[in-house]
Amino acid sequence: MTIASPNTWQGVQDEVLRRIRERVWKPGDLIPNEADLAAEFGCARATVNRALRELAEQGLVERRRKSGTRVALHPVGRAVIEIPVIRTEIEAAGQRYDYRLLLREVTPPPGRVTYTLGLPDATRVLHLLAVHLADGVPFVLEDRWINLAAVPQADEADFSVKSANEWLLETVPVVRGDLAISALPCPPDAARVLELTEGTPLLALDRSTWGPDAPITHVRLWHMPGHRLLTQIAG
Repeated sequence: MTIASPNTWQGVQDEVLRRIRERVWKPGDLIPNEADLAAEFGCARATVNRALRELAEQGLVERRRKSGTRVALHPVGRAVIEIPVIRTEIEAAGQRYDYRLLLREVTPPPGRVTYTLGLPDATRVLHLLAVHLADGVPFVLEDRWINLAAVPQADEADFSVKSANEWLLETVPVVRGDLAISALPCPPDAARVLELTEGTPLLALDRSTWGPDAPITHVRLWHMPGHRLLTQIAG
């Protein structure tokens, strides 16, 4: 059997994926080991390992030490969420964008941020609080913490002109991230900025991102009532 680019991990991945989708290997089946697949495809075992590792991260196969690799019984769908530029999001809706930086300080991060990003307690972190407005009305409150060890240039950036949301997307490559979505009552400080009654139910997005070598930032976005979050589901 031949496959496209058989000596690359992408080619091996494509062929393994084809066999899974065509039920050559059914859910729960143990697939051949890396050495046997490498011999069949005429490539290095490391190439097969990379292909299977990628498929495991997609939830399509399950890998266990000493037990081999099996086709996942219940393949996991992946939600693909782009990090939006808030300015672009507002302007795309035909509204006038405005932005105000409310707070800038270098301070030790709170426990929830050190825990989420895995930072040492003494890490220098830049804390920014800003509000984005649509047609003069608060749209979202951005409460952000930037790891200066990973992004030292943020210490000199002028975030009164351009938001950290936009600046980071232009400046720092992101290799992975986590997103938590919560419905929370609006706290007093956020209520004053967003011109809402304290306790109003809001959509709170907690997003953390990592670069190639270190955590970059953690941000909590307080969205106004009625905000919609759109995602794509990758099979």
